Amino acid sequence: MIDISDKESVRREATATGFVKLGAKSISAIKQKRVKKGDVEEVSAVAGIMGAKATPQLIPHCHQIPLESVLPEIYVEDDGIRVKCTVKTSYKTGVEMEALACVNSMLLTVWDMVKYLEKDKQGQYRNTEISKVRVVEKIKGKRSKDGSQRRK
Repeated sequence: MIDISDKESVRREATATGFVKLGAKSISAIKQKRVKKGDVEEVSAVAGIMGAKATPQLIPHCHQIPLESVLPEIYVEDDGIRVKCTVKTSYKTGVEMEALACVNSMLLTVWDMVKYLEKDKQGQYRNTEISKVRVVEKIKGKRSKDGSQRRK
């Protein structure tokens, strides 16, 4: 683990996104809230928050960070689910890994909840796919009144 003891705490924020491709049966069941395991949007949002909080237990060199905000978002699209997570803190190191852990936890939860609808006759997931997981924004310091990033 890297020594961050001499660093100052600074306002930090990271936003990550990802996508899970799903079939029409899964999308319909999610929209109509007919998935056997429950409300996919609610459960995946909670899983995302839990994933962000568990990041130091999952990734060996991540510091334990006091998270101030974890905001998971879910968007049901025609061919899958897009998720987004924004994590905020005031600390000595960034929250990119927490945002990515949130997104991945959400995507895996979606897949788990609809996997019975996604399997083909041979029990395979030929069309289900997690993709486009990435950090879309990282902020260190505060934002200016015009919305641009102001570094410390």
